[in-house]
Order: sequence, then structure tokens, then C-alpha cells
Amino acid sequence: MLPLNEVTIGIIGLGYVGLPLAVEFGNKFPTIGFDLNSHRIQELKSGTDATLEVSDSELVAAEHLSFTSLPEDLRDCNVYIVAVPTPIDDFKRPNLRPLESASTIVGNLLHSGDIVVFESTVYPGATEEVCVPILEQISGLKYNSDFFCGYSPERINPGDKMHRLPSITKVTSGSTPEIAEFVGALYKTIITAGTYSASSIKVAEAAKVIENTQRDVNIALINELALIFEKLNINTIEVLEAAGTKWNFLPFRPGLVGGHCIGVDPYYLTHKAQEVGYIPNMILAGRRVNDNMGHYIASTVIKKMVKKGIDAAHAKILVMGLSFKENCPDIRNTRVIDIIGELEEYGVSVEVHDPWVNSDEAEKEYNINLLSDLQTNRYSGIIIAVAHHQYTEMTIKDIRNLCLENAVIYDVKNLFPHDQVDGCL
Repeated sequence: MLPLNEVTIGIIGLGYVGLPLAVEFGNKFPTIGFDLNSHRIQELKSGTDATLEVSDSELVAAEHLSFTSLPEDLRDCNVYIVAVPTPIDDFKRPNLRPLESASTIVGNLLHSGDIVVFESTVYPGATEEVCVPILEQISGLKYNSDFFCGYSPERINPGDKMHRLPSITKVTSGSTPEIAEFVGALYKTIITAGTYSASSIKVAEAAKVIENTQRDVNIALINELALIFEKLNINTIEVLEAAGTKWNFLPFRPGLVGGHCIGVDPYYLTHKAQEVGYIPNMILAGRRVNDNMGHYIASTVIKKMVKKGIDAAHAKILVMGLSFKENCPDIRNTRVIDIIGELEEYGVSVEVHDPWVNSDEAEKEYNINLLSDLQTNRYSGIIIAVAHHQYTEMTIKDIRNLCLENAVIYDVKNLFPHDQVDGCL
């Protein structure tokens, strides 16, 4: 087994998952962070992280860490950690191209005795069914004889400054008992919360994919209850607070379900389930409920405007927040875009403000020109879609000052008492 004091680590993918890994390992071992995006590499070399997951001081402090966009710079590595995105396509099917591409890059670099650990979220079996054959084919080496694999699912929560990589228990696994022991020992050097060794790679993969599937289904239930309570003229949050007085009631809240995890991971599991002949009805039903929430919010706002006598076709609506969660610049799979798209279907003029999101990225990804500031007396409707601290610090008077007379304010995040706004989940 490879001694820890001889480890040189290559991190493939330097996004929300890969960069924190690179920084933590770069404090302990010779570590090379690799990303195909040369602009990202230059940014990190200059000591700045646009995702805001790692501070400038943390980047500088990782004395054994370097960055590159050239695969050949990784040739001296003997441990590779793959942390590339695993999105879904337009048909809600797993898009494994980034993972396959990363496996190809690593396959071209592998030497006998090397270890490849995958962190990307996948369906159970993907590491050994998809990645390992690529590694074998490209390298000419034999799995579990010449090279070995592990799987340690990422648990990064973008924007969360309390639960960071070292303080979150890490599930680890390996393709042999010896490799499982090595992978666990490697991660223990940076994970202060400790590690949990799964019995196999497939078990570790399954554990990851159900973490967010469970949350997705629970949020779907609360979203459906919110739709029911709205028709019954009952405030959902008041119901949840009352029910929450029971010790075992789970404190989920209604809302948009997007991002690169909760809104995506369930489709990896449902894909594999259907592949083996099982229709995962409850998981898919939860996905349908959650995917419909943006359309529901938009249509509800339009109905409220019509009831107030506002000509929606000539109205201007402000959407506050674009990122998939509060205090975070990440716009991957944000479901706020569903609200915007549905409003535009009604012919409404929509303006979007988000103090956290890079304006160039918003334009590139969604063709949205973000407002640089907020103007008073401008809108017939406002939708508070994301609870950024800049918005939570505003009063309802501040919000009303942005509006024309008789405007509709819809509070997706329940920042204000329900009697101060025109609608909320």
C-alpha cells in the first residue's frame, strides 16, 4: 500500500467541491489542482476564488498547492481525486460526459500502483461500470491489479460557513479492503469530524444519492401541503410551526428546489432504478411537485395582479434573487429561472436583481441582464425569491418603496409576516 508520506495528489475539477479539497490537502501533501478552464486557473493563481468557498488567505496558506490547466503537469501524482460536475441533460437523464472526460484524462496519466478516488455524485455502480473501463482502456492497466479506485461522496454545502469540509463526516470506500483503509486514512488527515468506511464503492455511491433524494421528497411533501393550505386560506408557516412542537416532526420548509444536488441527484437514482426494471413512483412524484413550484409562483402572482386590476401585459415585475440559495453566487440549476420564464410567457417585463451573482455569468447562462441597483416606485409586482442577507435586512417599507401603488408582493422565503405581503408559500 502507498505510504501517506509518499502521496502526491492531483485534484481534477476545481469547483465548489474540488477547490476546498485541494486547499485542505495542499496544507498536508504536495497537491496539484487541475481544471480545464484556464481562466479559473489564473484566478486561483492570483489568490481569488469566485465561488467564495475558499478565502484568499486560505488559498495563500496552502503552501504545497499549485494549479494547472495542463494534464501533463499531473504526471508525478500517484493519487487522483475526481471532483467534476455530474449534471442532468434536458431530458432529466444523467450527463456523464464530464466524468467520462475526467476519467480519460486520468487514464492517460496512470502508473502502476496509482489510486483514483471519485467524489462526483453518481448512481450506484457508476464508478466501476463507467469510469473503471475508461481507465483500463486508456491506461492499458488492470483494475485492482495495477491501479485501484475509491469513492468518497462530496458533502459540500455551498455558501455554508459553519459546515465546511473538515467539519463534515466523510464517507469513504475502496475497491479492496486495503485501498478502503488507505482512502480512509488519507481523508482522516484533513477531516476533523472523522470518516465512515462503507463496505463497498457501490454502498458509498448509494449513500450519497439518497441523502439528497430524501430531502427532495420531504420538501416535495411540504410544497404540496403549501398548495393545499393556500386553497384552504391557511398560512403554511403557521401550520409548520404548530406541528413542529412535536419532538419528532421534521423541520422542512416549502420553496424552490434547485442547485447541483437536491434538484439533480434524484434523477441519477431514478435512472438506475428504471434501468433495472423498477419505476420509482414516489421519487418521481416528488420531483414533479418540486419542479412545478416556479410555475405555480409565477401564475399565482399574475392572478393576484389581475385581481388588483393591474394590466399584467404592461406590468414590470422585479425578481429578487437568482442564485439557487441564499448568500451564495451559484446559479447552477437555479429554479428561479422557472419563475422568470413563466412570467415572460404571460408577456410581463421582468427585471432581476442579485447582489451575489456575477452579471457576466447570468447573461451567459440564462441571457439575463442583472440590475446593478434597485430603483424606487418602479414595479407592479415583486417576488422575493432568495433570502440573501441584503434582502433580509430590508424592511417591508423598503420593499414597498420599490413598488408602484397597489403592487403585488410575493414572499417566497417568508421573510415578512404574511399579513404584510400579498402572498407567500
